[in-house]
Amino acid sequence: MSRDLVSSVESEFQRYKTLAEGAMEQVGDAALSAAGPGDPNSIAIIVWHISGNLTSRFTDFLTTDGEKPWRHRDEEFDRREVSRAELNDKWERGWSVAFAAIGALTDADLSRVVHIRAQPVRVADALHRALAHVSYHVGQIVLLARASRGGAWRYLSIPPGQSDAFNKAAAASPAAPPEPPKTGVT
Repeated sequence: MSRDLVSSVESEFQRYKTLAEGAMEQVGDAALSAAGPGDPNSIAIIVWHISGNLTSRFTDFLTTDGEKPWRHRDEEFDRREVSRAELNDKWERGWSVAFAAIGALTDADLSRVVHIRAQPVRVADALHRALAHVSYHVGQIVLLARASRGGAWRYLSIPPGQSDAFNKAAAASPAAPPEPPKTGVT
């Protein structure tokens, strides 16, 4: 059973999960629930939405509609004050459902059809749709975290002004590209 394509999608989901976690680790507890500049959404609201979406879409992924009747999407956008432990628990619950469902897939499953809001969607397209949705919201989390940290922000990828040095190090050792500096993504 081949999992080349599914594993690729799975690793991209993991990459975005890790990116968001690197951003959330940098902010103080109060900033998790603080609204963004000009936007009522907070990191907590976005986490609730991502978790709700992943839980709904990937529960019984191949056999039931991705929009579950028990999901209350609008409530995911309610303003909330949460502890870091509550936020991490909610975050992990959504991801664990998604990774369990994706982990059970093979490349042969990619051409199967699932339903989202009663619309038929190929599994491959549903996975790409979910990945795009997650990446969009992870970008929001990173932006909110970066705005909260200001000059204390630690870049999650190659910091500005360090691309040439990173590329030279990567070219010198193509089998194992260097890790971006942990000081100072977006």
